[in-house]
Amino acid sequence: MAAQAISKAPSNQKTMTMIVTKGALDWAYPPFILGTTAAAMGVNVTMFFTFYGLPLLLKKLNLQVTPLGNAAMKMPMMGMHIGLPNIVGAIPGVDAACSVMMKNLIKRKGVASIEELREAAVESDVKMIACQMTMDLFEYKLDDLIEGTTLGGAATFMEKALKSDVSLFI
Repeated sequence: MAAQAISKAPSNQKTMTMIVTKGALDWAYPPFILGTTAAAMGVNVTMFFTFYGLPLLLKKLNLQVTPLGNAAMKMPMMGMHIGLPNIVGAIPGVDAACSVMMKNLIKRKGVASIEELREAAVESDVKMIACQMTMDLFEYKLDDLIEGTTLGGAATFMEKALKSDVSLFI
């Protein structure tokens, strides 16, 4: 009986790349929800964290919402949706108060926290790349970031994005 070589068929797995540029609480949800959902659907996901998105990879998160300049931020209160005028958002402490309100709403509605979504991403083998230039610029070390994070630059992202089925900028 002759030995037969087993040829491995090319992978038809879909791929998605994402540039994560914002690290506020309200901006952290889209990349992690999309990334974990895609991973759950069998998509190979790579997230590239750069500039203000990089702190989403820090071991300890202290996320705040960004109410100033966000005309779409309307919180459900007193049976209606109440917006925050820009002038109020400029008052010291408003970001913190809005962040507490948002975190309470998230918890009350049973929405996963960013920490939980990030852990789900790790467990789903989402590849998370920290931008080397941003690490250098803001003086972060790999030890500051969650385990499993790799370092890379724009070329690392481009190599993956150019082969990707879906590429997002968030």
